[in-house]
Amino acid sequence: MDRISALRNVEESLAAFEDGERSLADLERDVRGILRTYATEFEGDLRAYQASGASAADGLVVLAPSETAARQRVRGLVDDPGEFSVVPVE
Repeated sequence: MDRISALRNVEESLAAFEDGERSLADLERDVRGILRTYATEFEGDLRAYQASGASAADGLVVLAPSETAARQRVRGLVDDPGEFSVVPVE
């Protein structure tokens, strides 16, 4: 999914919410799904990686060109990432 498609999908979900066709919980679920799809089907040189471990980094998903770069991005986003690993999101 490209950025424009993701933005259009979010806009459609917002419009449905504003029209009373979707609840806030539905809107949140829609947007979360749109963003997850965008990140995991990213078109370009970047790939989605998810961090896991017993730390604040657990579950964090970042886009990066490599596993090493993904680890660096996670470290840059979390104050104290502790021990963690990153794996490509399938």
